[in-house]
Amino acid sequence: MYKLGRGNRDKVQQFMAITGASEKVALQALKASDWHLEGAFDFFYSQPQISAVNTRHLEDIFNRYKEPDADMIMVEGVSQLCNDLQVEPQDIVMLVISWHMKAATMCEFTRQEFIGGLQSIGVDSIEKFRAKLPSLRAELKDDNKFREIYNFAFTWAREKGQKSLSLETAIGMWQLLFAERNWPLLDHWCQFLQVRHNKAISRDTWAQLLEFVKSIDPQLSNYDDEGAWPYLIDEFVEYLTDNGLVQRTK
Repeated sequence: MYKLGRGNRDKVQQFMAITGASEKVALQALKASDWHLEGAFDFFYSQPQISAVNTRHLEDIFNRYKEPDADMIMVEGVSQLCNDLQVEPQDIVMLVISWHMKAATMCEFTRQEFIGGLQSIGVDSIEKFRAKLPSLRAELKDDNKFREIYNFAFTWAREKGQKSLSLETAIGMWQLLFAERNWPLLDHWCQFLQVRHNKAISRDTWAQLLEFVKSIDPQLSNYDDEGAWPYLIDEFVEYLTDNGLVQRTK
């Protein structure tokens, strides 16, 4: 191996710490991305997880958490899984795990969802699963994966049979997701919804808010009043300016 400069050595260490990958894999990903860390993460997470998981072990794990009288993992089983993984049930990593499992409903896993998800993640024991948590958490740093997880969260958190997301649940999910992105207007948005809207959130509003967060700066200097934003986002901008919460500069 050729001698690495200190900057590149630091990148290798950082990459290994976040992804849990070996030094060999870290070097491969960083070289493939011309030593750009973000590019290396993209490269790493776009590769299929090559792992010989033992299907028998996966069945055993599922059976440990499933309901005694149903072929499902429900709230109690999810709570026990969280204990064993040493994470809180409201930790965002549980959302990332549910996304990998393609779970249809919050706090529920079918046998197919759970076992398929563990195969996708590439683990066949709770110890391996726990060791994988830092790299699962790091997937939120990837813009494309964050968008997929964000859009998944709407359907996942919805009450069964409902088209919209209850306001209380939507606010909880936004606080969880945008804490990762440090969106400075998050508290104002949640307060605005409670004061002015107080109704369920549609899929369109959910999707468009992410576009707003990604494309509009917190001072609203690049916000176009004639743009095709949902009326709720237009009203939010009005609320911010009317209440002097943001001094718009153009």
